[in-house]
Amino acid sequence: MRLDFIEARDLPDAWFQCVYRLLECGREYTIQRGSFEGQKRLEFDYVTVHIKHPDVRPLIPDIPPGLGIPNPVADGYIEEYLPYLMTSAKKEGEDYTYGQYLEKQIDEVIRMYRSDGYNTNQAYMTVGEPAALFLHDPPCLRGIDTRIRDGKLHFIVYFRSWDLWNGFPANLGGIQLLKEYMASSIGVDDGEIIAASKGLHMYDYVWELARLRTMKEGPQAKVKCNEG
Repeated sequence: MRLDFIEARDLPDAWFQCVYRLLECGREYTIQRGSFEGQKRLEFDYVTVHIKHPDVRPLIPDIPPGLGIPNPVADGYIEEYLPYLMTSAKKEGEDYTYGQYLEKQIDEVIRMYRSDGYNTNQAYMTVGEPAALFLHDPPCLRGIDTRIRDGKLHFIVYFRSWDLWNGFPANLGGIQLLKEYMASSIGVDDGEIIAASKGLHMYDYVWELARLRTMKEGPQAKVKCNEG
């Protein structure tokens, strides 16, 4: 397996770098089970993305107007998405929301840091349970770990599967707003995000849009990619 590491300034930079690297080095395959079965994905084997300043606005991708392609995340969507992360309310037809797992854990992590101090490794928030494996579409986000260092709250998140074009920027934007809320509630500053996934991918129907945005042909430079 190839392990990729991307260091980014902010959320738009992280998205652009991931799209660029995936076109260059991604593994192409046909989906045998899961979303869009029978279609193709371009996917990282495993990627870690270190985002140093995820609070910088705007949170959504930067799409130059002259390209004539829609932004993967509409204005205002991230704010609308936030309750999905923080509350257990489900809409009709939804098997779950991340909030049904996170709602009580968010409160407990805030309490833990405020009451017991910052030097702990127990402030980890889990998404899903063993039975989730049997859902038609199990949760993609599986956990948010937290760390307070140097007076800042940092998030370490893991996605089992992750749509880079749309899901990555929307999810991380919402997670950033959650982090800001928790940092304020704890009484510390906002910190960094480290995001990891063994399934960060793009479906074939957006490959051409990705090439337009990055001006890359890809997937191509395999020799370079295989060197690390």
